[in-house]
Amino acid sequence: MTEDEEPELAGYVPTEGVPRRRRMRFVLRIVVVVGIACLVLPGMLTTLSVASSTAQEACNAWVGYEAPEATSASARFELFGTGGPGWQCYTVGAFGGEKNVASLGLIPISPKLSPVPKPGKNA
Repeated sequence: MTEDEEPELAGYVPTEGVPRRRRMRFVLRIVVVVGIACLVLPGMLTTLSVASSTAQEACNAWVGYEAPEATSASARFELFGTGGPGWQCYTVGAFGGEKNVASLGLIPISPKLSPVPKPGKNA
């Protein structure tokens, strides 16, 4: 067969379409990465927000139990904290500055604290 027998193949060069395919593949990859980020990012932000508020509430309870003279509490996420990676609870305004009160762990939960016995009223 020759080109005269197949006119639709006349002038066809197989390498002409390659740059367009590369560009289209690049655009498609960007769209997929942006789509995955749009699916994952809200969940991560919600998880971080819930963990932060839970850590702060747990820290308030710990500071109220351990150091009632403190003016406030501060919960922070630290990779190299006292109890390892996770949320750390600090007092603010007591002990002459900040002091680590408790390690709340990677997933903070509200502590179950036993009541402090009052002097002379132990029953």
